Amino acid sequence: MNESKLIVISGGPGAGKTTLLEELRRRGYTCSSEIARQIIQEQVASDGRAVPWNDREEYSKLMLLRSIDSWQEYAAAQGTIFFDRGIPDTLCYVRLVGLSSQLEQQLKEACRRYRYWPRVFLAPPWQGIYETDAERKQDFAEAVKTYDQMARTYLDCGYQVIPLPLASVEERADFILQEIAKT
Repeated sequence: MNESKLIVISGGPGAGKTTLLEELRRRGYTCSSEIARQIIQEQVASDGRAVPWNDREEYSKLMLLRSIDSWQEYAAAQGTIFFDRGIPDTLCYVRLVGLSSQLEQQLKEACRRYRYWPRVFLAPPWQGIYETDAERKQDFAEAVKTYDQMARTYLDCGYQVIPLPLASVEERADFILQEIAKT
């Protein structure tokens, strides 16, 4: 029986993750959507407060719930499934912005319970492609800080971190697929 491989592609903002996932989707792979961006878009459209520039705690709680839902949705599937960020991303965010230790404990427990493939691909900061937009308001220095914290968080959660090369989207997709084939 073919088991599922739940593979996370993460990193700081603006490092090309979504474009890479679109390439993997084009090649026929199943890919989850980025939950954080969806939440921001929904909250802005409904005049909600659960956005990073307003109610960070509520935003984090929504990210956790939706990330668990996404994990559960794909956990029973067969084959390789790519995630645009994982549950540890929310833990990273909570650490970056200094939210409550109670929320951090909930996130640590979720990270222990809902496991992805043991190797996580991180897109490093890449100034050549970095842009801000309506949902991404961080500057490049914040993107670097986020990447560094993201790497530490995934390591703390027991994952092996594999940095993606600064290369074309096709080369990045090939790199990931070659790494997966090694196991």
